[in-house]
Amino acid sequence: MKTTVHTIRSLKAEPLPIVAVTAYDAILAQLASEAGVDMILVGDSVGTTYLGFNTTIPVTLDMIVHHTACVARVQPRSLIVADVPFATAHSERLLEACTRLLQKGGAEAVKLEGGRAIAEKVHLLSMAGIPVLGHIGLLPQNIHTLGKYRRFGISPEECKKLNNDATALEKAGAFAIIGEMIEPECAKNISRSLKIPLIGIGSGAQCDGQIVVTPDLLGLTLKKMPRFVKPLVNLKETIREALTTYTKGVQQRTYPQ
Repeated sequence: MKTTVHTIRSLKAEPLPIVAVTAYDAILAQLASEAGVDMILVGDSVGTTYLGFNTTIPVTLDMIVHHTACVARVQPRSLIVADVPFATAHSERLLEACTRLLQKGGAEAVKLEGGRAIAEKVHLLSMAGIPVLGHIGLLPQNIHTLGKYRRFGISPEECKKLNNDATALEKAGAFAIIGEMIEPECAKNISRSLKIPLIGIGSGAQCDGQIVVTPDLLGLTLKKMPRFVKPLVNLKETIREALTTYTKGVQQRTYPQ
């Protein structure tokens, strides 16, 4: 059965947490769907995992549309969510950009980084028929403002601000929220205060679900691994060994015999 935004919202009341991953191509999308993943995010993390950028900021709308279309072509049972790239959420072309992600990319929802500052935009998109996944805590698109990646919600004041951001997004019509790098106790309190799911990444096990960058999970990341990620396999080494064996086989004329 196809997962929809209504499915994700309803899972808030279910005992089993929501399972979400990033995917940027048909192969990973197909495998994620077959594994029973509830939601696939075509994240701007494609920039740092696949495209060689140091941050997500260089990722453009064209890139997200392209990778979303790759995911959509395999028609996964998972809900397809496309990331809204850097600065677009604060521009006059937001509606046009999100429309393109759904019409040209095949997304079924979009994700926006930010809290109360973008609540009005979330409401306008929802009224236009574009479901919105919120994103609070660490906002990678704000890295130049932040200066470094860090954990949020450590102080009572910051946790209260995050809670207010989450509540504003819920009232604006978001169907769920991603909470990134939030102090686990703070994330648990936010989750309990919401009627919609809080899906964590690096925010502890008490959220309503978890999302992970798939190349990190598979041990494919070439750069420094986030401390909160626990890779389940080491495909980087497996692939390296296979390519080395192939190289030697060709050079020694034993491949493809």
